[in-house]
Amino acid sequence: MQNTAAAYFDTNSLLDEIRSWVEIESPTTDPAAVNRMVDKVQADAKAAGAGIERIPGRDGYGDHLLISSPWGEADEPGILVLSHLDTVHAVGTLAGPLPFRVEGDRAFGPGICDMKGGALIAFAALRALIDTGAAGLLPIRHLFVSDEEVGSPTSRAIIEREACRASYVLVTEPAREGGRIVTARKGTARFELKVTGRPAHSGSRHQDGRSAVRELAKQILDLEAMTDYGTGVTVNVGLIAGGTRANVVAEHASAEIDMRVPNPEIGNKAIARVLALKAHDPDCTLEITGGLNRPGYEKSPEIDALFQKARKLAAEIGFELKDLKTGGGSDGNFTAALAPTLDGLGVDGRAAHTHDEQLFVSSLVPRATLLLRLMQTLR
Repeated sequence: MQNTAAAYFDTNSLLDEIRSWVEIESPTTDPAAVNRMVDKVQADAKAAGAGIERIPGRDGYGDHLLISSPWGEADEPGILVLSHLDTVHAVGTLAGPLPFRVEGDRAFGPGICDMKGGALIAFAALRALIDTGAAGLLPIRHLFVSDEEVGSPTSRAIIEREACRASYVLVTEPAREGGRIVTARKGTARFELKVTGRPAHSGSRHQDGRSAVRELAKQILDLEAMTDYGTGVTVNVGLIAGGTRANVVAEHASAEIDMRVPNPEIGNKAIARVLALKAHDPDCTLEITGGLNRPGYEKSPEIDALFQKARKLAAEIGFELKDLKTGGGSDGNFTAALAPTLDGLGVDGRAAHTHDEQLFVSSLVPRATLLLRLMQTLR
């Protein structure tokens, strides 16, 4: 194992490859940009000798890519490695506020932590196994999706299909809080609230108007007040819009809402409260759509056993592996009920989704080696 890691996982080489992926910007909402990233991974996978299935995108999203080990039967249970190639950063971020750069142990760039770094080290582990031969190992299928950052609307069915033929799922989201992996996640709900009021001239006929913006402001206070750190429910009104001009009482206003819930019992009640919102002003109307986007998952005995396996391997490699439950959602939320799932197996870093996004260079070889050892030893 030590020789394999030394032969295939050189820090500078891994970082150079990650840079080549980071420099292909791939925001979720730009399918052409995402597909340039898919083209790159497909070419790298073909060169490595992996099997390739490219799944065309739809509904304004990019393609998905399933690469597979050359060993194993088509329906043989195996290991599903789950990654995404889309990022939250717009094209131009690389040339603007977040250029690729290395400062000591930190490498910066759009999507470098969430999650091109993790996707690359998992791909490098599979490539190492293909190169050395892998008699007797479980088949490995590495799925790269293009829409995770918006809730995986077009990839969820593919993810669940692949999880149903997996004995284990390894998700390459970034590590948390000093390298911890994730063994439980909150569920995620998303909603859109639309308010309709009555327009009027704000100067001469203000009394005739019913402001949708005013109504929305009251609803925002009600929604944010649902946050309860004691139960684990958080509600965030993250995007608002409304009105047409300063001198017109607003007829329309809207908000997009994110909710995180710890379990189905609490989550169902909280979701029902949002869907049952009533207008404060009887002359305004509300339209509320949405619901649970990603189910939560708890640390089952099977997930704990998989974690204990990973922790033992990490100790052999030379680092201590700890786990946690996080409020952030991932595609692991879809798989945990279908197969034992470890999440947060990607690179260690910080400040994902910001213009300070970075990975810790020193985490690359140990984390790649852990993924390799899981692929080698899971049965």
